[in-house]
Amino acid sequence: MTQHRPSPRRRAPRGALANGRSGLLLATVAAGALLGPGAAWAQDGDLAARVARLEALVVEQQKRIEAQDALLAQRAAGTTPPAGIPASDVDGRWRVENGPALFADSDMNALRAGQAAPSQPPSGQAAPGQSASQLTANGQPLQTPAPAGAPPVEPPLLQARREQLAAIPEGVAVLTRPGRLTVDLSTEYTRSSANRLVFRGIEIVPGVQIGVIEANEADRDTGVATVAAKYGVNSRMEVELRAPYVWRNDTITTVQQRDEAVTRTIDLSGDGIGDVEGAIRYQINGGERGRPIFIAALRVKSDTGEGPFDIPRDEFGVARRLATGSGFWGVEPSVSFLYPSDPAVIYGSLSYFAHLPRDINRMEGDVLIGEVDPGDAIGMSIGFGFSLNPKFSFSLGYKHSYIRPTSSELNDLTEKSDSLQVGALQFGLSYLLSERFSLNGNFEFGVTEDAPDMRFVLRVPIIF
Repeated sequence: MTQHRPSPRRRAPRGALANGRSGLLLATVAAGALLGPGAAWAQDGDLAARVARLEALVVEQQKRIEAQDALLAQRAAGTTPPAGIPASDVDGRWRVENGPALFADSDMNALRAGQAAPSQPPSGQAAPGQSASQLTANGQPLQTPAPAGAPPVEPPLLQARREQLAAIPEGVAVLTRPGRLTVDLSTEYTRSSANRLVFRGIEIVPGVQIGVIEANEADRDTGVATVAAKYGVNSRMEVELRAPYVWRNDTITTVQQRDEAVTRTIDLSGDGIGDVEGAIRYQINGGERGRPIFIAALRVKSDTGEGPFDIPRDEFGVARRLATGSGFWGVEPSVSFLYPSDPAVIYGSLSYFAHLPRDINRMEGDVLIGEVDPGDAIGMSIGFGFSLNPKFSFSLGYKHSYIRPTSSELNDLTEKSDSLQVGALQFGLSYLLSERFSLNGNFEFGVTEDAPDMRFVLRVPIIF
């Protein structure tokens, strides 16, 4: 009898079986990683549905990767972005629509500083109703669009820097907000003193003198109360009008040494309206791309105050009271700059003050005074402002003025005075009392012989 033995079963190699199990395990892990919490649910569903979902996720991720690769390639080439990717008008910082957000430099700086991400449209993408030409180089708007009928909003840079700039000396700081009126109440005090020793005679040997020794000491105190009004015409321009009231007092003591000391003291004072001034300032640029902000200004000074040739004098030509104005019209064009350099703001200015000559045509004693041309002045300043917190800030700086000689016609002869060098160190403080009120104090300390010893200005700007 023939016995039939069952044929041996073919067994898969151990390695192939292991590979199959490993592949299944990897597919399961990958599905769990992609589906996350839905992996347990997928085990109970249909296998075809699970595969379809996985393929859809892979395709979606592949599209995003390809879009990012195209974005990086276009940025490296410096050309226009591919279709479907909105572009800014300057440097090609783009974001993929419905894809992962790419932070612009300004957003990253805000995050590093611990601030919240801006709630505006992505950098380089214009908001609805905003054209690409309204964007700066870093994708931030130069001017935030305002609703119809509302005053325009100032550039963000100026809003962020107001704390640092509040303590900067007046005339260099940020312009008034557009559509706002600022009434500036200020008072200032200036103290000047000078001592001079003059010997009129012959010195034979050291210590032996034949002649007259004369010593002069002059103390001058000046106080000014000013009401100024500044109005922001728009985000780039402001106008200003200033009306001062001046009080002055001079004490001059003269000592002459002959056979005996002869002392003479002159005490003069004067008060009244000073020279009314008007100014207009225009912001040249918006400070985009990290550039400094430049502001051009034109100031006009009148002769409303009582000038030195308008006050009464005695028979010797000595004034009976002090003048409260210069007696001459003046025009001052200037340009200033503001440069943000975290955590401070650097400022500087350059100006030229030109006095207009005037024909006096007046006799003083036996001297006929003709045309008088006060010396023009060239001024410059440099310094920085620093904000310690949102309410308190200070500034340090230096200003210098070169005053050219004054030309006067006396009895048909032209005489010129000496030029003057006036330099002073500046120190300012500012404290924000509320959104409408702030308290500012500025000090100046003279460092040259012709400069006043000290000048202090206390200002209270009120915003309406």
